[in-house]
Amino acid sequence: VNLAVELSEKFYERNPDIIIAVSGGGSGLGIASLYNGQADIANSSRPLSDDEVRLFKEKNIELITNVFAEDATAFVVNKNVPLDEIDVPTLAKIMSGEISNWKSVTGEDRPINIYGRQSSSGTHSFVQKKLKIKYSKHAKEMNGNAQIMEGIKVDQSGIGYVGAGYLLKKASQIPSVKPLKIAPERGQTAVSPLDEKAIQNKKYFFQRPLFQFIPKQSWEK
Repeated sequence: VNLAVELSEKFYERNPDIIIAVSGGGSGLGIASLYNGQADIANSSRPLSDDEVRLFKEKNIELITNVFAEDATAFVVNKNVPLDEIDVPTLAKIMSGEISNWKSVTGEDRPINIYGRQSSSGTHSFVQKKLKIKYSKHAKEMNGNAQIMEGIKVDQSGIGYVGAGYLLKKASQIPSVKPLKIAPERGQTAVSPLDEKAIQNKKYFFQRPLFQFIPKQSWEK
């Protein structure tokens, strides 16, 4: 959503007679708004589902798909958690609830609190698919990056995920939250979600393209 706001502001500088209104809420909400005629562009962190493709087809809405960015998802913990990197298998066990205490990971005897997104979020489904898990039933469902960051900021037992672009903007303002470097397997090199060169070279485990879906009838506009 922050990227969409910046793009719209730059667009307005060149086209001052065209107003673009941007609102958030997750990929699912954007796609639904497009289907219901309440939006001209849906920004999404996931492709359309088979059901969505069918619904648009039934309504005779032809969509143009534009891949406009490469996004990285960062896993964050409170700065007081004695952990700077984590491997994917361990992370999968944490997010699924198989590991529910930090003791086996950091040595600290604390229950793990998971902060995630609601099920309509593209990031929610992306993380789940990449980890090949079902989320722990105790995971908290938050409305966006800001809520997750605020939760982790005060919770020394918390772990959550946010857009790395959001973190780049906010890291200096929220020094009590830190991103973890991610290693695909134990013993392999861990990569930071804030390493732009690594993202450009597709070296980071949790990265994906970002899509814009635009109805053909709205394309000229």
